[in-house]
Amino acid sequence: MPNLEHQSSEQRLEALHEAMETGSLSRVKRMLNAMHPAEIADLIEASPRGQRELIWEMTDPDNEGEVLIELSDDVRGSLIEEMDTGEILSTIKDLDYDDMADFLQSLPDALITQTLAGMDRQNRIRLEAVLAYDEDTAGGMMDTQTITVRADVSLDVVLRYLRRQESLPSHTDNIIVVNRYDRYLGILPLSTALTSQPETLVVDVMETKQQPIQADTASQQVARLFEDRNLISAPVVDENNKLLGRITIDDVVDVIREEAEHSVMSMAGLDDEEDLFAPVVISARR
Repeated sequence: MPNLEHQSSEQRLEALHEAMETGSLSRVKRMLNAMHPAEIADLIEASPRGQRELIWEMTDPDNEGEVLIELSDDVRGSLIEEMDTGEILSTIKDLDYDDMADFLQSLPDALITQTLAGMDRQNRIRLEAVLAYDEDTAGGMMDTQTITVRADVSLDVVLRYLRRQESLPSHTDNIIVVNRYDRYLGILPLSTALTSQPETLVVDVMETKQQPIQADTASQQVARLFEDRNLISAPVVDENNKLLGRITIDDVVDVIREEAEHSVMSMAGLDDEEDLFAPVVISARR
């Protein structure tokens, strides 16, 4: 049999089921650790209900949040039913805020309230900023973690500021330039910050042509903007041009993939959020 990374999804599923049937749990764990969270989610959804719990229990805790957000609503809900608020918080703590928001929006209102109450104030405020918008808008897609600078500082100051950060948000290709009131002014490409003279002021090299995306812009329109402008990331603002967050290319890929999956499932007469292994009576009602 080919190595795991060279196997098709069907081969991986077959190998995983074989390992579970033979009781080789250490092998199951090794296989899962070698997979991307999205692949684990696919395996969970393609497995009968009785085997899902075992796959989930054997999944590395560091990957659980990423796995959950890749699952359909029905399958995710069946796993969450067995989790308390503390377990939910532990699972989603390392997710981007847009992914956290997507996850929470699939929960019952009471559980959303409990989960938010268990967060520290800063995380709760950032998450509530995303939850304030429909999930199918730019505001619902955005991540509130951004790197911003003022226009009147030098690039030397910018670079020293960046070095003090433990890490940069994923897909950071630009630094967003704002005024003292957090109004969007433009972007400073990282490449420009790294290759220009240290004494140069941000205002002299920042780019102002890239227009921010309004928070109420539909997700499909956001995807088209990214495609038309070849964007990796884009700032999101409110009606007063105040910076709210940013959208990155991985968020847009999710939108495109979900649209494609919805089209395929619709042609087959299925709901893309439905659990295909749900009891027959429940599925028939749908």
